[in-house]
Amino acid sequence: MTINDRLLDFAVRVIHLSQHLRDKYKEYSLANQVLKSGTSIGANFEEACGSITKADYIAKMSISLKEARETLYWIKLFRKVELIDEKIYQSLHNDCNTIIHILGKTIRTTQKNNEKN
Repeated sequence: MTINDRLLDFAVRVIHLSQHLRDKYKEYSLANQVLKSGTSIGANFEEACGSITKADYIAKMSISLKEARETLYWIKLFRKVELIDEKIYQSLHNDCNTIIHILGKTIRTTQKNNEKN
């Protein structure tokens, strides 16, 4: 599975999570927060892939990483206040952590390679 596929699949899951929060709990504010951060991870990644300069690439990837970290916060909060069950939490948490790891590694590698040039 490519990172593009992983990010798209994660965004779909976040959309479903947001719908669940709206439908079951009538929770719109938090649903919108996770929807924005969770779907912007992939959007910013795609923007990074179209960057002209390394600096722009790193900046866009960093925004993608920031959004992933925010999404992880919302997932943790939803579990803590019991808006999602343990199984859903573990699955989303694991996927988001994997994304954070991949994005962080990509940024560090690009920065290191950029310093050599």
